[in-house]
Amino acid sequence: MPNLVKKIQNFSHQNSLWEKGDKIVVGVSGGADSVCLFHIFLFLAKKYDFSLHVAHVNYGLRGQASDLDEKFVRDLAEKNALEISVFRAEKPLKKANLENSLRKVRYDFFEKIRKELNFDHIAVAHNQDDQAETVLLRLIRGSGMEGISSIKAKNGKIIRPLLATSRKEIIAYLRSQKIKFRTDKTNLEPVFNRNKVRLGLIPYLEKNFNPAAKETLANFAQTAAEDYDFIDAAAKRAGKIVEINDGVAKFDCKRMLALHGAVRRQVLRRVIREIRSGLLDIESGHLEEIEKIIKSTKNKSQKSSFKGLRLTRKGDILNILHEN
Repeated sequence: MPNLVKKIQNFSHQNSLWEKGDKIVVGVSGGADSVCLFHIFLFLAKKYDFSLHVAHVNYGLRGQASDLDEKFVRDLAEKNALEISVFRAEKPLKKANLENSLRKVRYDFFEKIRKELNFDHIAVAHNQDDQAETVLLRLIRGSGMEGISSIKAKNGKIIRPLLATSRKEIIAYLRSQKIKFRTDKTNLEPVFNRNKVRLGLIPYLEKNFNPAAKETLANFAQTAAEDYDFIDAAAKRAGKIVEINDGVAKFDCKRMLALHGAVRRQVLRRVIREIRSGLLDIESGHLEEIEKIIKSTKNKSQKSSFKGLRLTRKGDILNILHEN
């Protein structure tokens, strides 16, 4: 058994990513990472009695190249006698925040297929390099611990068996096994912020500060994830001091101030997530704005608004309303 397969198998066991006989949707773009994931699951399917189904998304952003990616993945599935589901974007995706739009389309499609087939998991090919890039992007953006730790080996139905594997290891494995894959040339252009981090910032850090920067950043994300889980559990218990009715959160500021700062901020995140149906675009600066109002000793009523949230404090009571 190649060493990389053994490494991925051990990582998956340590993180309880699957059980024998599981049914798994494998997301395959045609690129090196997902093709590696595909072939490793083919190998492991014999040992663990997996049922596999291939899922591919054709965004149509690269014209003929996108169609050739689709053909490559279809041929890969057919050659290995596996069923495949393909999503083809019929209308242009929003250019504003395109990366998030692509991610939403991809995961919505994968989950739709998983539910239709009644499968257990969705396997995606995020690797150690992706983890390091995400940590840097979110640190730069001002994300808190949740954002930094959000790429996990297992997150609901999503599993990431390659998360401790570097892109260098993946390429070496594919070449050693003479496995072909597609190359998305847009990944080599400094267009998206992620590409700028991958092509510019990380090589700079490796050259000037730490040759193992990617591994260090990925390990930091893992530690942050464990710390976040602990704080979130404490915040869940402490969150009982908050009343939420009809999309309005209400709490006593003195009781909120009695909490440890880390737990208090996590309670606020949980509250915002519930009344706003998510934390998209909510950054540490927004939490600091809420904390200023909570800590204020002014007697007069106070108001603030941002990102669709309206805050009103009268006396010791703070109300947070999400304006649809």
